[in-house]
This record gives sequence, structure tokens and C-alpha cells, in this order.
Amino acid sequence: MSGRRSKHFTTVAVGTPPTGYSYDEAVEACVKVHFHFHGFASLPTGEGEDVESPVFECFGRNWTLDLYPGGVEESDDGMVAVFLCHCSNGTVHLGIGLSVQDLDGNEIKNWPLAQNLFGCYEEGINNCWGEDSFAERSRLIDGALIEGTLVIEVRMKLIEATGGHVPQFIPENPLCKNILKKFMDEESADVLFEVESESEQNDEADCKKANASTACFHAHYLILQDCSSTLADLCKSTKTLSPIQIAGVQPGVFRHMLYYMYGGKVAFDELKANAKDIIDAADKYGVENLKLEAEACYARTITLTVDNVIDILVYAESKNCALLKEVVMDFIVGNMDDIIGNVSFESLPSSMMMDLLTAMNRGKKQDEDSSDANNYNTMRVSTLRRKLYQKGLDVDGSREAMIAVLKEN
Repeated sequence: MSGRRSKHFTTVAVGTPPTGYSYDEAVEACVKVHFHFHGFASLPTGEGEDVESPVFECFGRNWTLDLYPGGVEESDDGMVAVFLCHCSNGTVHLGIGLSVQDLDGNEIKNWPLAQNLFGCYEEGINNCWGEDSFAERSRLIDGALIEGTLVIEVRMKLIEATGGHVPQFIPENPLCKNILKKFMDEESADVLFEVESESEQNDEADCKKANASTACFHAHYLILQDCSSTLADLCKSTKTLSPIQIAGVQPGVFRHMLYYMYGGKVAFDELKANAKDIIDAADKYGVENLKLEAEACYARTITLTVDNVIDILVYAESKNCALLKEVVMDFIVGNMDDIIGNVSFESLPSSMMMDLLTAMNRGKKQDEDSSDANNYNTMRVSTLRRKLYQKGLDVDGSREAMIAVLKEN
């Protein structure tokens, strides 16, 4: 059993998750609970046999979700039944909705929000709500399982609660917001960066000086210490707010990087438009997590072709972007007929041969529908990074480096 909560989102795990399985941690605008029923296909299918989730709390009340893989007496043949059960005293009036999505994010089943008055748990009257014939079991198995896991989303909206514990509003810890407020705060800053924006060279009269405009960024040494030791080192010799010159980075990109260090989120459109520049800057100044976020965006949005595949592969190698390299290698393996005879690999280092063999082996195991979940050598880069992160280890490195660190720990 495991549970993790955010302001508007809860994950409840039922059963043991498979190796490498991850939970979506996105925060939604309404209260949602995701139930992960691991090993759904092997759950008991006798009529009336249920699998009960761990107790979870929402709106100050305790709840469980009961799943009947083989349905109940009132269910149609082959249908799964689902019931949300109130496990606290007092009554509570909720709006409830249920849904299941397929692997592409399309809803296989969606029960729209409906109001229900949940009764007192001790009295055992009207304390459950659900659907006798929620969805076809065969359809869920064929199109909705993620590594064998069925994810059911329950949407919950509080209308009225009486008796028992009525939830109270408690403001969240303001620390993160307070730190973000210090971004570009000139009054409290003890560091000043000057970043030049160079335009195209001027070729007139042997003068090839760059036209430049300077942008100033106020910062705090305490923040830089934890987020970028490289930038912090530049400030050590500065006793006052003497400008520290930053070259090779556009002001807009530097602003994104600094904002991220204060806990800010770079908008996806900005991340997509400036992915390579952000990767370069974050790699240069050691802002690892931002680099990985920009790399993931770039790898997801780049259009690979026979003409650009080598250039992107060389770039990935130069910036130590293991995920981007993996995406390119998968493209090569999946388009081998177009690649052979049209692409030269002579400029690539011999060390990339191992990455190519790994991609080919991974593809072969997928075709054979078999894999070794404990074999680091065939794991995806994202899985390796997750394992390193869970152990509190550095997640930015080549496949070989990550595997070596995992084996040591």
C-alpha cells in the first residue's frame, strides 16, 4: 500500500506495483483520487468477490473504493462493479464521478458527476455509491492497463457535510511562495549579474564588434549556493554588488534559469521555444533538474529525420543528454531501412555503439514480450533516473555512469 497527496490530487495504490511503475503527480483544478489496482487481470473474478482499497482521507472523512472484477449479483455479464464507501460517522453530500482512460488518454468509461448523500458508517445505511455495471472487464484488460495496472479516477466535490469532522481551511506553508517573491528583488539582493545580448556582427569598415544590450539580474547568494555552485563560485570574490558578467547566454534564457532556481516554473511554450538554449545554459551552470526538464521537452517535441539524426545525436553526446540520445537511438532502430546507406556514422564516437545495441536489444525484448525488470543495462533512461532520484543520487549523467552508480549503491 502507498498513498501520496497534493492539494487537489490523491494517489491510492492497491497491490504491489511492478518494477519501474510511476504515479502521475500532476495537480488538477478539482479534487480527484486515482486508484491504481495493480495486477488487475489476475484479481479474483467470482461474483461478489471484491478488492478493497486502503482507507484514504478526503474532506475530513475516511473512504475506500471497492472493486468487483467479476461484478455483483445485479451486474451484467462480464461487467466490473465499483463502489465508493464512506467510512466515517455523520453524513456527507458529495458530487461523485468515475472514469477510466485508455493508453492514449481517451476515456473508455466516464460516469459524469452525480450527487449522492452518504450515510453514517456505523449505521451502514446508504454509505456506498457506485455502478453495478461500470465497464467491461475484457475492454479494460485490452485497452486500459498500464504495465498491468488499472487506474480508476474518482472525482469528488463536497456539497454539504453534517456531524463528524467538518474540514477546515488551513493555509499552506508560505515558504515556497516567499522564496519566489525574492526573485529579482533588488532591495534584498546581494548579487548582481549583467548578461549581454549580442546581435549580428557589423561588417562595415573593418568593424566587427557586436551590438549588445545589457540586462541586469539581482539575486541572492544563499539561493545560488544550493541551486548552482558554478554561479555561486563567481560571486565569492565579490564583496559588494559589483556586476558579474555573464557571456554566452541570452538574457531571456538566463532569466528562465534564475526564475527556476527560485522555485518558479518555466511555461511549456517557453521551454519548447528555447529548449536547446536552456539545456546549454543549465548544463553550463549546473542547474541539473532544469536541464533534464528542457531535455525531456526537446526530446518529446523534436522532429527526427534521416537528415538531422546525426546532428542531434552529436549534440546529445556533447551535452550528456542521455534521454535525448535514447530517443534518437530508438528512431534509428525503428527506421533502419531508411538509415542504412543514407546516414554516415563515421563522425560518431565508438562508445555510442553500446547505446545502439541497447536500443536494438530493448526493441527485440518488446517484440518478444519479455524483459528483465531488474536488468539495469536494458532499462529506460527515465527509469534509471527515477531509481537514482529515489536513492538521493545524482540523476544527470550518461547511461553508463547512471548504471555504475546504481550498481555501487
